Amino acid sequence: EVLTCLEWTGYDTQEYFESYVGKHGSGPNFSTFAGEEEALAKVRAGFAADVMHPCNYSVGRFVEAGLTVPIDTARLSHWKDVFPTLQTAAGVVVDGNVVMAPADWGNASIAYRPDLIGDAFKDGETWGIFYDDALAGKVSMLDDPLVIAIGQMIKGMSYQKANLLVGEELQAAKEFGAKAVNNSRFLWTDATELQQGLASGEIVAAYAWNDTVKNLKAQGIEAVYARPKEGYFTWFCGMTILNSGKADAALAYDFIDAWLSPETGKMLIEESGYGHANMKSFEISDPEMVKSMGITDPVEHMKNAILFEPQPSAVVNEQTKVWEEIKALKL
Repeated sequence: EVLTCLEWTGYDTQEYFESYVGKHGSGPNFSTFAGEEEALAKVRAGFAADVMHPCNYSVGRFVEAGLTVPIDTARLSHWKDVFPTLQTAAGVVVDGNVVMAPADWGNASIAYRPDLIGDAFKDGETWGIFYDDALAGKVSMLDDPLVIAIGQMIKGMSYQKANLLVGEELQAAKEFGAKAVNNSRFLWTDATELQQGLASGEIVAAYAWNDTVKNLKAQGIEAVYARPKEGYFTWFCGMTILNSGKADAALAYDFIDAWLSPETGKMLIEESGYGHANMKSFEISDPEMVKSMGITDPVEHMKNAILFEPQPSAVVNEQTKVWEEIKALKL
C-alpha cells in the first residue's frame, strides 16, 4: 500500500520529504486541506489516511475522536534533535503518549502595506483595524472563529478566556465579531489569495502567517509584520499517525523522520520563513535568512507571543456554529 497523507495545501511538494523519496522512489499520496476541522470531518467520514499534519491546538480533536496511534519516538532518528521544550509541549504529549512529532512553527499576526494603510496605526499597531469601519473593504480576516476571540481581546479580555467563550458570553460577542466579517473584503482560506490581495493593493492589511511578508518582500513590495498591542500569536504543528490508514507503519515513520530532518528544516526556514523543530536545521541554514526571521529558538519565541491553545470539542462546536451564523447573517 502507498502511504496516504492529509496535508496542508502547499506542503505536498517533494522538498519537504526528500529522504522519503530517496528511500522509496516516490512520495506518498496526498489529500490537502485548508483547516483541521475539514480534515477531521474527512477522516470521520471514512477517508483512509495514514498520516496527518495537525497543529498543537487541534491534535486533541483527533485523539478525542479515537483516530490517533501513539508515536514510538525510538523509531525516529531525528527525535533526539527536536527542541526539548517541543518534545513535551501541550498537544505533543496527550495522556502520557506522544501523539504528534513537532515539525514547523511560526506566527499569526497582521501583515500590512505601510504605503497604503494611512494613519490606521497612529496609536500603535492593533487588531482593532479589522473592527474599524474606516477600513471597511480594505482588510481581510481569516475564515475562522478566532475572529470572535480577537474582537474580545481588543476590548481587554485575555486570549485564554476569549478562546473558551461559550453560552451567553459568546452570543454577546457575536455582534462585535461580525464587524470584522463585514469589514473584510473577503475572508481567506487560501494564503495565496491573501498575498495577491496585498500585492495588488486590493487590501491594505490582513491576518497572515510569516511567509506572507517574506513573499511580498521577495516581489519588491513593501510589507510589515505587526506586533499588535493586544499580542500576536504563535503556533507549532507536526505529524500524527492515524489508525484509519492501510499502509505499513514503517512508511509513516519514514515520512515523519523525513519531515524532522535538518534538511527539511533548512528548506522551511529559507523558503517559508518558518521555524523548524530540529535544532540542527538552524545550524545549516543561511545565517542571513535565520537573522531576518528573528526567531531561532521556539522557547524564547513563545515567551513573547500568545501560544494558541487547545479547545474542548464542545467549545469548538459551539464557536463554529456561531461563526457560521455570523457569516450567513452578515450582521
